[in-house]
Amino acid sequence: VQLQASGGGLVQAGGSLRLSCAASTRTFSNRGMGWFRQAPGKEREFVAHITWNGSGAFYADSVKGRFTASVDGAKNTVYLQMNSLKVEDTAVYYCAARKPTTILSAAREVTSYAFWGQGTQVTVSS
Repeated sequence: VQLQASGGGLVQAGGSLRLSCAASTRTFSNRGMGWFRQAPGKEREFVAHITWNGSGAFYADSVKGRFTASVDGAKNTVYLQMNSLKVEDTAVYYCAARKPTTILSAAREVTSYAFWGQGTQVTVSS
């Protein structure tokens, strides 16, 4: 599975961005896709998860109510709509395909994911 993330950029605080992640295949069609982020000097952290049928969406507390994950099955693409961006949202954002052997309750863990996109930089200025 190849994942191509895009849509990052520079935005002012309070602004919005939409990230996209195109998958070369939906081999794990009954599993989920995750969004993670990594800021300089910090560990990669969970942001959001969604399954290909659009269910199973949940978010990190830090982005709940501001970020929304969605899918377009016809395009094998998942999205992350990010609104009300804050300076602390600045990071490289990654999409990832969850391993078929993992359970939903483990979807916040980096180790639950088998394939990762290359990352896209999101910078929020004050």
